[in-house]
Amino acid sequence: MNFYIVMQGQTYEEEKKHNIIWSHQLDKSGQTPHSWGRMKEVESGDCIFHYVKGDIVAVSITKTDFSESLNPYKSENSVDGYTVETVYEELEKPLNIKRHFEEIQPLLPLKYSAFQENGDGNQGYLFPCNELLAIKILELISDLNIYEEDQEQLEFAIGPIVSKERNSLIPIIAETEAEAKVKIRKGKQKHKEALAPFWNHQCALCGIYLPAMLRASYSKPWKDSTNEERLDPYNGLLLCCNHDALYDKGYIAFDGTGKIHISERLNESDYEKYGVNPKMRVNRSEPNKKYFKWHKKNVFK
Repeated sequence: MNFYIVMQGQTYEEEKKHNIIWSHQLDKSGQTPHSWGRMKEVESGDCIFHYVKGDIVAVSITKTDFSESLNPYKSENSVDGYTVETVYEELEKPLNIKRHFEEIQPLLPLKYSAFQENGDGNQGYLFPCNELLAIKILELISDLNIYEEDQEQLEFAIGPIVSKERNSLIPIIAETEAEAKVKIRKGKQKHKEALAPFWNHQCALCGIYLPAMLRASYSKPWKDSTNEERLDPYNGLLLCCNHDALYDKGYIAFDGTGKIHISERLNESDYEKYGVNPKMRVNRSEPNKKYFKWHKKNVFK
């Protein structure tokens, strides 16, 4: 299952009536914008969040892969669009993006984000939604639309809840959220298993080798990586919990030679506390370089 955010605006009611999402194939210059071309990636069983005028107003699960189709807004029979059939589940209480943007913003990708830095929607039609962002959106929708005294029942007793509430939104949220979490867990587990041998199963900076203390630290985070990059053992390095946190939050970075760079946000007098010093370097491999460069440019502060 993959996740997407569709920006519908004035087309929402018409597309909901036909249980579809639809985009043109080509713009006036004969080009295919990324947000239209992305329709060709959609497969049956994917999850769509429907955005209209500042709010997520519905969630849907696609019934078909994409197909080329007629324009539903024109009478002439010209095949000039992409269609995906989907089942809309409208929210009783829409999720306002700006109101929750403080929670959403850290999970947005740097490229092809559905939302601008101020929380407004970006121009375009269909945007990718990484699993971490999807989980957060589902949690926020759940908080707004599902009323249960014991929220734990949502995870452990779906059947009784559905029977009690007769709310078809509940299984959609439970199942899609569970699938997203499994995908992340399995992906990160595969990544660590492939990455650890390159670093001799120990922290690349301090040498700690206790498995419970080691993390596979992404250089290009999950939210910004392609599926291939998420599993690439060169995308990251093995670090202890302490150095993993510093790397993840951009307090340290590495250049193409493996030399450490320490953020000015850390006081030099505290270097020893954090287990860093300017002479540190890691034994990187050539394929690490592009990921170290990306991290230094986009995460390091």
